[in-house]
Amino acid sequence: MSLTLVPLFPGIPGGPELLIVLLIVVLLFGANKLPKLARSSGQAMGEFKRGREEIDQELRSMSEQDADADADDAESSPETEEESDRTSAA
Repeated sequence: MSLTLVPLFPGIPGGPELLIVLLIVVLLFGANKLPKLARSSGQAMGEFKRGREEIDQELRSMSEQDADADADDAESSPETEEESDRTSAA
């Protein structure tokens, strides 16, 4: 006796499966509400994209500031050593 496993989701849904899903969506939400639903989901995706871009821009500016601060520290470190030598000698 051989057991064959049948996957619950046998791959990417094709045409008939998508039609069934669309029919269920129309029955649940109604044909009049579908354009509003699509519009609001598009606006939500746009807001998410803008928020992500703002965060990326802020992270880039922070990394540039850190790089500038590191470069300033590298330039100023020999000067501070000379100043500390002068103050300790006095």
